[in-house]
Amino acid sequence: MKMDNSKFDKDGKLKQGVHQEYFKNGSLSSEGNIEDGEKNGEWRYFLANGRLKAIGKYVKGKMTGEWKWYRENGKLLQVGSLDNDIKTGVWTRFRVDGTLMDETVFINGKKGKVNKY
Repeated sequence: MKMDNSKFDKDGKLKQGVHQEYFKNGSLSSEGNIEDGEKNGEWRYFLANGRLKAIGKYVKGKMTGEWKWYRENGKLLQVGSLDNDIKTGVWTRFRVDGTLMDETVFINGKKGKVNKY
């Protein structure tokens, strides 16, 4: 997958509006909104099989708030929060069968207590 990280469109203007990227096979790899050349609002990322890979929000190009990642089978892999691209709070991971695997506490991006199940 080729990611377009440029803030500018082909005419040299800051990108605005809905933005989509695609895998080489033509299927959608990501979509979301761009404001003043930065990712803003909800973004969705997809696997090559078309299933949702991740969903979360950006504020001025930084991952912020709750994000969820999914497995190829569609089941939840992990969920956690970020603040300006930095992990914060409790991050929860799940096994392939969907059962709880562990919870890890992050404080300002630093890994703290881990509870395994």
